[in-house]
Formats: sequence, C-alpha cells, structure tokens
Amino acid sequence: MSKPSIVIIVVEDDHHEMLVRRYLKKRGLVEREMRIRHSPSGQGSAENWVRKTFADEVSRYRSRHAQTALIVVIDADIATVQHRLKQLGQALRTSGKEIVDHGKERIARLIPKRNIETWISCLNGQAVDEVTDCKKKNHDWNELIPPAAETLFQWTRLSAEPPNHCTDSLLHGIKELKRLKL
Repeated sequence: MSKPSIVIIVVEDDHHEMLVRRYLKKRGLVEREMRIRHSPSGQGSAENWVRKTFADEVSRYRSRHAQTALIVVIDADIATVQHRLKQLGQALRTSGKEIVDHGKERIARLIPKRNIETWISCLNGQAVDEVTDCKKKNHDWNELIPPAAETLFQWTRLSAEPPNHCTDSLLHGIKELKRLKL
C-alpha cells in the first residue's frame, strides 16, 4: 500500500493532536500531509463532536481519489473501548454510511481507556491501569509527549512487540495504526 497523500486526524484535545502529529512525523509525514480537525473548546462535549465529525470525515475519506488515511482519537473515559467503537459505528449508521471495512479502508480508531494521558504515561514506561485518571497527576504532559511519540513509533513497527506493561487500549491502538501501513 502506498503512502497516503493526506492523513485526516480528528481529535478531542491538544494532547491527542500533539501525540498523533509527532507520531506521524516520525513516520515521515510532513505538516502539509496532515489535516487536523480539533474539537472546538467551550462548545459542548468533545466526545460528541468527535463522533459527529468522524461520520463526516468518513464521507470525505470515501469520496477522495487520492490515497488518504483517517485517524480518529476519542477517549473511552469510564466506558469501554468496545462501547466507543459501537458508538462510532452507530454514528456512521445514523448518517447512512457503512461501518468501517478494516480490510480495505485506512481508518484507525484510537481509543485510550480512560484518557490519552494514560497512553502517554504507559509509553513513557510508567506502570498504569485503565481505571485511574492519569490526567490529574502533576505532570508536564507537553514534555512527556515527544518521548511517548517515539515509543509509539517503535511499538508500531511491523516486527515490534509491545512490552507486558502496555495497556489493552494501547494494544488496540497499535493494531489500528499498524493496519494503516504508513
């Protein structure tokens, strides 16, 4: 599969954007090959916005003739990854679209269980669970994101095996990213 000419990224917040942007740069993409859709602050639930925008962007993705990939990042919060996947599928069905075809479509759904800060902590070698809210820990997340993106890049290489401390939702995200074959 050839390198996409553009990667569309739909995110809830700045930490989502920073991690995915840095990861994609490690993969060799440049800024002009990324189109980021960021939830507008102060306008309601970011999670609801991501679900609606996901359905819109799937339409755009499917109508493009150029090689394209779509990455959506939505926190599971206190729900499960499976629950968020069902919600994303329902958003597609509600808007009259087919669900994601994993075998043919370059669409990755990254769903950190509790939040992206859990993934950032895990990628930085910290022992974390998917129940504790890592966001509330007193970390400089902006400093932790660059090494987390490097680790994510390493763990998504074709022959890479993530370590035992990798959380289940991050393992799911790694599989989704590997499927994109960037």
